Amino acid sequence: MSKKEAILEAALRLLTKNGVHATPMSAIAKEAGTGMGTIYNHFPNKNVLINALYVSIKNQEKTIFVAFNDQESLRTQFEEYYAKVIQFFIEHPEYFKFMEQLQASPIITIESKAKGFEAISIVLELIESGKKRRVIKNIETEELMQFIGGTILSYLRLYFQEDRKGKLSLTNQLKMVWDGLKE
Repeated sequence: MSKKEAILEAALRLLTKNGVHATPMSAIAKEAGTGMGTIYNHFPNKNVLINALYVSIKNQEKTIFVAFNDQESLRTQFEEYYAKVIQFFIEHPEYFKFMEQLQASPIITIESKAKGFEAISIVLELIESGKKRRVIKNIETEELMQFIGGTILSYLRLYFQEDRKGKLSLTNQLKMVWDGLKE
């Protein structure tokens, strides 16, 4: 593992444990087993490091999506996407904790957000296709994605509550979200 990767992993551990604002660069350097000079060679400040971590997670998220099967219904294609996103964050709970902290944060730059949208470009195309075919409500795609993202966030918050683990129905969640999207 490279020093840069070690720094990102250490940052993820500490940022999710202590919070974005309560984690100094010195603690990240110590956790990564590196000096302050090395950390600043890779990341000039904490905001740059946080954005790099955000983009790294979004790039990994992008790998879970494959091209949709046009032979399947739009609903089935959407449900496959949704279930994969949920599973991705269940398998990587620290990614979820990190992303949850930053959902409305001004720390994430416009450039990083644009790279994040690249990770979901295939879903944006699916939504647009559904709107053209009048299967999905004719609402601004950004608003639809905000709705979808909010339902994912809410589901995962409940999922990660210790007393709720294993008691949530993804099937029910998918039905409710689809009912909110469909024309």
